[in-house]
Amino acid sequence: MTDNTETVSARRKRQADTVPFLTLGFRPFFLFAGLWAAFGLPLSILLMEGIVPLSGPIDVLAWHRHEMLFGFAAATVTGFILTAVPNWTGRLPVSGMPLLCLALLWAAGRIAVSTVGLLGAAAAAIDIAFLLTVVILVLREIVAGKNWRNLPVAAALALLVAANALQHAEIAGIVPSDAVAGGMGTRLAIATLAMLIALIGGRIVPSFTRNWLAKNTAGPMPAEFSAFDKAALILTGFALILWVVLPQTDVTGIAASLAALVNLVRVARWRGMATGPEPLVWVLHLGYLWLAAGLALIALGALTQTLTMTSVVHGLTVGAIGTMTLAVMSRATLGHTGRPLTAGPALTVAYLLVSAAAVARILSALSDQAGSLLLYGAAACWSLAFLIFVIVCGPMLLGRR
Repeated sequence: MTDNTETVSARRKRQADTVPFLTLGFRPFFLFAGLWAAFGLPLSILLMEGIVPLSGPIDVLAWHRHEMLFGFAAATVTGFILTAVPNWTGRLPVSGMPLLCLALLWAAGRIAVSTVGLLGAAAAAIDIAFLLTVVILVLREIVAGKNWRNLPVAAALALLVAANALQHAEIAGIVPSDAVAGGMGTRLAIATLAMLIALIGGRIVPSFTRNWLAKNTAGPMPAEFSAFDKAALILTGFALILWVVLPQTDVTGIAASLAALVNLVRVARWRGMATGPEPLVWVLHLGYLWLAAGLALIALGALTQTLTMTSVVHGLTVGAIGTMTLAVMSRATLGHTGRPLTAGPALTVAYLLVSAAAVARILSALSDQAGSLLLYGAAACWSLAFLIFVIVCGPMLLGRR
């Protein structure tokens, strides 16, 4: 018993002596995610215009899809999970040199994908190695802490690994791509991230709302997790699976319509309208509303064929994933660095800009005359939103608590 206590004490001391930037996973990965979101999208525009060359068989749109999903979104998910796992398991977080190596592996993946013409198959191996390592780390912590409740999170990470491998196989021509919303690899990644929003968002949105309401206002609290929430998760998962496998069929459209409806009802039960004075709380509800909207747009695309899947999918990517990741990153940064849990004017503007980007990107497909203007406007709103996050939260991520 003494040896174990000394070992834990030594580990805690090493953690206390660690450079602040490497004490918890949210610090490097939220900063990298913010920077890549802010500058990766303008870079994709430069690639599209031919101003910056792209090496290898990967085309510009495939690069854009891959880097927004497995560069930006994967970094956000990793930062969140590595920070949450110690709370789930009671074990010490990944920090110091192991965290630095993991962050460098993420950066190596970005370089590898951008130079795939030079590295060939090695580029895919380097890129896939990052998420695979994260899966192994999370599984190790869940098993060691006997925290079986969060095994679905590890399963979702494993699906992201599979989606990444499938997308690389499609880019290399090993697996044929159906070209709907970027191919099955892209759809699997988007569906997995959307399901994580339904799963984890279904925990944190009512929880954080309840905490805020208890301190600031009287009245009823958000609805407790119930059989309705379980049914909503099952229906959402079923609809997303159908969309991955059969993206443009009536059965997918019907399932997505029902999933959109139950998620709309679900978020309505969490009393988001009462959180108007605090953007840090209502933005979580806005992110979840975008999940319902994204499912509705997928249903519209499948049932009516009036919108291309490439267009409607941005309700999930820019709207739901973009809004929820920005909300979670800013809240976690404030909370874990000892700041008051309130969003100032700058972060509030950033939240609104992401939704503006989603609306503009969706509308860009509906207008021939204003399409290009809306497309570039969406890119500007997105990049500015995450640049604001980096400017406001970057010093917090780099400094001490």
